[in-house]
Amino acid sequence: MQWETVIGLEVHVQLATHSKIFSGASTAFGAEPNTQACAVDLGLPGVLPVLNEQAVAMAVQFGLGIHAEIPEVSVFDRKNYFYPDLPKGYQTSQMYDPIVGPGEVEILLDDGESKRVRVHHAHLEEDAGKSLHEDFHGMTGIDLNRAGTPLLEIVSEPDMRSAKEAAAYLKAIHSIVTYLGISDGNMAEGSMRCDVNVSVRPKGQEAFGTRAEIKNVNSFRFVERAIEFEVERQIELLEDGGEVVQETRLYDPEADETRSMRTKEEANDYRYFPCPDLLPVVLDQAYVDHLRDNLPELPAAKRERFQSELGLSAYDAGVLSASRAMAEYFERVKDVCDDAKLAANWVQGELSGALNREGLAIDDSPVSADRLGELIARVKDDTINGKAAKQVFQALWHGEGDSADAIIEAKGLKQVTDTGAIEAMIDQVIADSPAQVAQYRDAEPEKRGKMIGYFVGQVMKASRGTANPQQVNALLKEKLDALC
Repeated sequence: MQWETVIGLEVHVQLATHSKIFSGASTAFGAEPNTQACAVDLGLPGVLPVLNEQAVAMAVQFGLGIHAEIPEVSVFDRKNYFYPDLPKGYQTSQMYDPIVGPGEVEILLDDGESKRVRVHHAHLEEDAGKSLHEDFHGMTGIDLNRAGTPLLEIVSEPDMRSAKEAAAYLKAIHSIVTYLGISDGNMAEGSMRCDVNVSVRPKGQEAFGTRAEIKNVNSFRFVERAIEFEVERQIELLEDGGEVVQETRLYDPEADETRSMRTKEEANDYRYFPCPDLLPVVLDQAYVDHLRDNLPELPAAKRERFQSELGLSAYDAGVLSASRAMAEYFERVKDVCDDAKLAANWVQGELSGALNREGLAIDDSPVSADRLGELIARVKDDTINGKAAKQVFQALWHGEGDSADAIIEAKGLKQVTDTGAIEAMIDQVIADSPAQVAQYRDAEPEKRGKMIGYFVGQVMKASRGTANPQQVNALLKEKLDALC
């Protein structure tokens, strides 16, 4: 039997507010346990929540960024459950009237095609604390620093049909929230994580299969691997005559498997009811229009502009617009060197390779966009050739000079374009290579093109890599053919 995978994601994005959603406590990452939890976060008697207006604005910005409906009224509800790291015994969330209605996100697939994934809604809620199991000798410690941290939960429709589509959707959400500046998107620090709902059904069947939910997956790669394992597990179970149970599972990246955690709860298990301590949120149209007018250029629009205005390929435009930091770096390089294609090649090639080797983000690049743009400009105006440019880049990377021009001068890398000087080197190489000249002369004309490489290499060696390769090739061919 052929099977079809059905996937929906619930993405939890920590909003980049300085204080929590219902209190003035700090949201800064990395503080000592329980040093950023105030009376409101602890649920002490007599305290009342006060809604953080910035969290509301960020949620609306996201909704506008995915062309979603923005309801005039949204309501906070209490979601009741009992965990050690939830001191109030309930979580303040939005069940029935969320702040963001239906929208859609465009994703790019590996074959270059795009697909639209519908978003059912996005709602605001507070995070719980964190249970700590290390160094407690069989006991559990509770850190409530995260309690009350503002989250935007983005709930997709079950529109994805493969692990790669799910990862592409998660990357698209990451791009949107970081472009908007409403989250740093740091998955290692818990700023973005997702729950993955996975089911399978026979191809052609309209009804969905029974789904399993994989909780708190915190990397693009783990999302793919968790889905691939879960799909295989469900298909194998069904083909052996078993049934998939609706449950919550956890993904273990070390074992590369999902494991059962608990039976999946239904909404009525949480006994939702409107929060009596918070008034409904009412948004007037002028407020929404103000936020819309101040949105930055988002990934899809930037990608389209890179293609239509700068002439980049769909692939290059997709890579360079994937993150706001990458796009801004590229655009600055392009402005300095005045060549979009060369800038794209260098940013995706030499720069990205160096960043990956060192495990650095583009914001931490030792080579600034201005310095890289200046280097590319020296390639463009034939001051240096490609080989020398890589030497200059490495020198900039290791802080050996303040500018490309200074390094070129100090290392004597300026390209030799003087025809007389190049001809003198060619004449010497030909004189020193009688056997190779004879082979070239005796070869069939169509085979001589490959043989010229030897002579080019010798001339470049004689010039210490500074001779203009195009001139070297043209002059060599002219001189060698004259000997035939």
